[in-house]
Amino acid sequence: MLQLPPLSLYIHIPWCVQKCPYCDFNSHALKQDIPEADYVAALLADLHADQAYVQNRPLQSIFIGGGTPSLFSADAISTLLQGVQARIPFADDIEITMEANPGTVEAGRFTGYQQAGVTRISIGVQSFQPEKLQRLGRIHDPAQAVAAGLQARQAGLRSFNIDLMHGLPEQSVSDALFDLQQAIDIAPPHLSWYQLTIEPNTAFGSRPPVLPEDETLWDIQEQGHQLLQRAGYRQYEISAYAKPGFECRHNLNYWQFGDYLGIGCGAHGKITLPDENRIIRTAKVKHPKGYLDPERAFLDQCWDVEASDRPFEYFMNRMRLFQPIPKAEFSARTNLTPETVEPLFQRAYEQGLLAQNDTEWLVTEFGHRYLNSLLTMLMEE
Repeated sequence: MLQLPPLSLYIHIPWCVQKCPYCDFNSHALKQDIPEADYVAALLADLHADQAYVQNRPLQSIFIGGGTPSLFSADAISTLLQGVQARIPFADDIEITMEANPGTVEAGRFTGYQQAGVTRISIGVQSFQPEKLQRLGRIHDPAQAVAAGLQARQAGLRSFNIDLMHGLPEQSVSDALFDLQQAIDIAPPHLSWYQLTIEPNTAFGSRPPVLPEDETLWDIQEQGHQLLQRAGYRQYEISAYAKPGFECRHNLNYWQFGDYLGIGCGAHGKITLPDENRIIRTAKVKHPKGYLDPERAFLDQCWDVEASDRPFEYFMNRMRLFQPIPKAEFSARTNLTPETVEPLFQRAYEQGLLAQNDTEWLVTEFGHRYLNSLLTMLMEE
């Protein structure tokens, strides 16, 4: 039987000052003042409509993403979090993360968010080099990026993260390592370091920039990984490094196939319904105008994750983590036995991508290096 996993909440705030050319998230450039109070009220009404999915669980984490949530005032974030807590109890050690962009953060703003209940800030720096920031369409400069990091360090938060990209247009190995060292010097407890990918339906997708050659990308990843390790960071997920004890609990719940409610424009949710042996996914209305229409329901789509799709959905998430995969967890989260997936894994075992013992599977170092190939095998089967 399916077992209820931990529950998290994702809150989407869709507005940005401008749309970045690489971004395929549901974000909308500002054309007028943000309807802050109306949107917070809609978020809480959206959450109320999802109340049945809580199933007597406390929230383990909240992630406020975007868009650019730091366009909202500390007062609005406080009202939002108080409203959430009035509807769903918080775990005693709840992690509440909020994304922020350096170009939208005024002096002292992080302290206001911390007082509103935020325990962790994720700062979208991406690069510390002006020409790279300009190429990425970012509105901040390197000095603002450093200042935001230092402000986060002094704001009394439990933790903070710096988001950094590599594999940028015409980026050299030394450029990438310079960016990484700048981030390390700020000493964030958590560092997200991921390669730029060109997505369809973006400005970069229609006019692709010149990206580094594969050999350069490999050197960046290898040398950057070593630099992070020497600085005391541990890679716990494909694109995430943390000091011990500072892993992002919200993202861990995603990767471990936990449950999460999704509220806000275009937000997605994943919910387990044990009594019905169902796992469902939800998606909310994408455009702010439709989402704020009082005559329209917040829910846009709801569909079942069929039993035949559960192995891929589970492993697509779980294999990102650098930790063993308990077979008992697989059964609890999918209501399938480990034997169900053994035929899918034979080629992976033979090629050294995956290993196992009586209680766990383990993605090998080779398997993590070629994770897309490993997941493709599962899809092909």
